[in-house]
Amino acid sequence: MTNAQPKSVRHGGCHCGAVRFGAQLPDNVVALSCNCSICAKTGFIHVIVPGADFRITQGEDMLTEYRFNTGQAKHYFCRQCGVEAFNVPRSHPDDWSANLRCFDKDAGLLPRFQEFDGANWEANAASINPDLPPNQANDA
Repeated sequence: MTNAQPKSVRHGGCHCGAVRFGAQLPDNVVALSCNCSICAKTGFIHVIVPGADFRITQGEDMLTEYRFNTGQAKHYFCRQCGVEAFNVPRSHPDDWSANLRCFDKDAGLLPRFQEFDGANWEANAASINPDLPPNQANDA
């Protein structure tokens, strides 16, 4: 018997609407609030989406990429409005991280927030586990 929650496609995008995405997610998601330098300044709240469950549905040609520090994370910004709706995180290089703030208002997500100390990445990266059901996820 599995405890997997049913998933449905949730849509979102950048501010101007040029870039759009779809993510197959359950209603209950873990939303990671990170204090690393880029997340703290941009307000990005991570919802980790398995690679097979994420699609850029519009505006791939409108994206520009930014990398810093180790260069492993791929941050994608809309060239028109500057919003980062998603990225490929260093912690999950085969997956995507969608910005909770960029999902459409009718996405129906019920996030469970977790603090993540990304400012001290090396000491805490192993603690990221978005696959746990919301009632079992470890709060930092």
